[in-house]
Amino acid sequence: MGLLSFVKEAGEKLFAHKDVEAAASSGAQDKLAQLNQAAADGIKNYIATQNLSAQDLQVGFDGATGVATVSGVASDQATKEKIVLCCGNVTGVASVDDQLTVEAATAEARYYTVVSGDTLSKISKSEYGDANKYPAIFEANRPMLSSPDRIYPGQVLRIPPL
Repeated sequence: MGLLSFVKEAGEKLFAHKDVEAAASSGAQDKLAQLNQAAADGIKNYIATQNLSAQDLQVGFDGATGVATVSGVASDQATKEKIVLCCGNVTGVASVDDQLTVEAATAEARYYTVVSGDTLSKISKSEYGDANKYPAIFEANRPMLSSPDRIYPGQVLRIPPL
């Protein structure tokens, strides 16, 4: 639980975040509320397209601060972490207020923000001391990652304990 930071300008383009920011700065509260709800719905739908779910899943978004809030009960720690990453790896989201709980607690993963020039092998070498353990990182980030070769700067990845 807590507030996790993400790169606001990196990630899936699920909503017009510039429109949300403009409404927030102009003080157009009715328009901002509509855009915030549309953004929250877009993030929640994205979570569903990744075949992730949580009991009583709720997603909110505040365009003025770029904070997505997620709550509910995930079946396990990995699902919880993947849902949080789905919320945060979205253009326009600067941080995620993680209010999710889990039914069966296990060890938490670490998080890693991809920088230019990174590969999963390079990340694996720095995190585990062995470049050949990159499949563990890839599997820990499926279905958000469709290929081990498709990561981008600013993306936040789960680094599971081995």
